Amino acid sequence: MASEDTCANPLLLGWVKEWVDLARERNSKGVTTYKNAYNALKACPITFNHPSQLQQLKGFGPKLCDRLTEKLQKHCQENGLPMPKRPRQWRIPGLNNENENDEDVNPRPAKKPRKQKPYVPTLRSGAYALVLGLTTIGEEAPVGMTKAQLIEAAQPHCDASFTAPSDPTRFYTAWNSMKTLLEKDLVYERGRPLRRYALTDEGWEVARRIQKTADLTPAELAAQQRRELQPVMPENPPPPKPPTRSPSVEIMEIEQPEKPEQVQKSAYADVVANGDSASGSVELPTFRPIRLAPGTFTVHLVLDIREIRSKTDRDYMQEELTKKGVKPIMRALELGDALWVAKCHDPNFLARTGSEGDEVVLDWIVERKRLDDLIGSIRDGRFHEQKFRLKRSGVKNVVYIVEEMAMDSMSFQKYEEAVQSAIASTQVVNGYFLKKTQKMDDTIRYLTRMTMLLKKQYESKSLFVIPTGVLTARNFLPLLDHLREKEPTLGHYISYPAFASMASKSDMITLRDVYLKMLMCTKQVTGEKALEIQKRWKTPYEFVKAYEKYGDSEEGKKRKRDMVFAHMGNLVGRKKVARTLSHKIAEVWNNV
Repeated sequence: MASEDTCANPLLLGWVKEWVDLARERNSKGVTTYKNAYNALKACPITFNHPSQLQQLKGFGPKLCDRLTEKLQKHCQENGLPMPKRPRQWRIPGLNNENENDEDVNPRPAKKPRKQKPYVPTLRSGAYALVLGLTTIGEEAPVGMTKAQLIEAAQPHCDASFTAPSDPTRFYTAWNSMKTLLEKDLVYERGRPLRRYALTDEGWEVARRIQKTADLTPAELAAQQRRELQPVMPENPPPPKPPTRSPSVEIMEIEQPEKPEQVQKSAYADVVANGDSASGSVELPTFRPIRLAPGTFTVHLVLDIREIRSKTDRDYMQEELTKKGVKPIMRALELGDALWVAKCHDPNFLARTGSEGDEVVLDWIVERKRLDDLIGSIRDGRFHEQKFRLKRSGVKNVVYIVEEMAMDSMSFQKYEEAVQSAIASTQVVNGYFLKKTQKMDDTIRYLTRMTMLLKKQYESKSLFVIPTGVLTARNFLPLLDHLREKEPTLGHYISYPAFASMASKSDMITLRDVYLKMLMCTKQVTGEKALEIQKRWKTPYEFVKAYEKYGDSEEGKKRKRDMVFAHMGNLVGRKKVARTLSHKIAEVWNNV
């Protein structure tokens, strides 16, 4: 084997040797490729005029030949030498050539090699953010970045979290993309136990392609990162955290109710009176609305304290929203998982004008459901009960967020039809807006965009508040319907204490509500069917007495079974009650 001194191409061999030593120093996986190329070039006795001719040797590909061409161009420029021209034919006489002397033989056209596309990470993916984060230290940096430093620099460029998995049941985070970058030899790591990461030459090529696409220089990128990493100062100081937290929907465990929530409920319970339930008609009050002028309030997101990511990561949602410039107000909500309020700059303004508190509830509320929780709520009836309460709240715009987390395929197939039916019913029958997200990070981004949008929508116009003194649980919904019909372009709102009082399940529920819930406990009795039954038989007592008047004879039992069908069998659409359902209702209510 030839030595380095007797090699036919000592200049090219020296450059390949530098890359072999650099790859070995960085513990790069490309060291084998460079070693094979080095041995093949060292053993070759033929002198090459241009690096492109090296592709005939083992270990040399187009990429390595192009790098050698760049080195040769730089060498020629520095030493004032002419750059050799690239030959038209790469085949060298005497090197694996067949039919050299047969000039008449037409060589078979070579199969055009498929051009491999250069690797470019997906926009705002983990690999994309890591490459951009590593560019902040510069190409000539003597040491790399630690994991903590790299995560801090990369997080603003990634939609997923580097520290917390998007699905609490799994362990994958955006940091797992580092494995891909190491395998593709775009990043090298060194140091134990504190590992440091830096871009390889190939990694810098990828980074330049990304920056060219984004039209950002490394200096501009670093400046942008510094701006994004600056903490956002909230307009109002955060409220004191409650000493204990209620359980998350995601964990689905039952704890004893704690004092802070009970105190809050009792404080709001008597804000709004129940009203006179003896009279059948509802008398609408006349009032002068309280006007909140533009500039006297700001719009804030209110987030339920039970909206946590996992039992050990309770503040994830609050912290991520704060990073995005939305500082949520955290409290135990009586209804929904998130809503928006207009918070007065003067905390005593509403109290002086006939209301209470310093917050006004806007016409937007969010109910968030993970897919497994949605299935559970459909099975135990909470889904219909929550939609019933949302309808009674008087909030005009209800948003259902469904997070489509990964589930066992067998379990999901069992309830897939029920889930699709529930989603369709929520959109078509209830008229609620349904937003599907893939993970909690998507939900956080949606809440951020909604908050910014509602700030623009509400903070530039006047708000009209209904004085709490004229409200009762009985006249609230009829009054809202009347005002929306009379003045559709002018919104009327209520204070947060009044909203919390009327949304309370235990204190504000009426006999009619209990009656409707009792009816809907029977399978296939929907809200529409229950309302039609309640219109014909006003109370449970009246409904039971209607059955009893037919007696216990065989003919009486037959008429009992068909009683609901006789009154509602001729209705159309979802209000119609079939004969089989009528028999089931009779069995439940009169044991027929």
